[in-house]
Amino acid sequence: MGLEFMPIFEGWAVDYDEEVNGANPEYQEVFANYWQILDEITAHSGQSVLEFGSGTGNLTEKLVAAGKTVYPVEPSPEMRDMAAKKDALQATSFFAGDMENFPLPPEPVDTIVSNLVFHHLTAEEKQKVLKEYNQILPIGGKIIFGDTMFLSQTVYDTYLRTEKEAGRQNLAADLEREYYPVISELDQYFQKSGFQTTYRQMNRFVWIVYAEKIMEAE
Repeated sequence: MGLEFMPIFEGWAVDYDEEVNGANPEYQEVFANYWQILDEITAHSGQSVLEFGSGTGNLTEKLVAAGKTVYPVEPSPEMRDMAAKKDALQATSFFAGDMENFPLPPEPVDTIVSNLVFHHLTAEEKQKVLKEYNQILPIGGKIIFGDTMFLSQTVYDTYLRTEKEAGRQNLAADLEREYYPVISELDQYFQKSGFQTTYRQMNRFVWIVYAEKIMEAE
């Protein structure tokens, strides 16, 4: 799962919660409506949730507070440690793993969620894991992912040029380095994996994809 990005997260763990609240001006647009995005993912989740890239536990907290059973998976030990120290998560077990390699939950799940994680996978990896998630979920089960994505390649190119011209070089480097999808291509991945989808734009960069399993993947 793009574990080449792990050093970034190891250095980011301490500051992550400050950045999602707007502490870094360069990323304010990326994190706009951050807590609303987590609320939206939580509201549409079922009762038993597998969460990928749980990070410092912000989405995990929301899910637990809503009374859901959560199995959070996070590759960064530093991030897991930060999450485990939060008062509301003292009874929650965090699992080492990523979107490709993870321990199966001990009980069936009806929802798989993540926020700002799926872009770490290449196009090929995205397609592979969606078929695997299909096997985990029942018919009617859901995938709910919040992430940066783009309506078209032209939109991506425009955004990248805008960030470079504005001097937001770190954000521009992120856009070039990671694997942000075009929605039409992402939608094909979901459809081929047995899901029907809807999308909602939450800020200039981030959308939520709501995917429901309607058939077994081939």
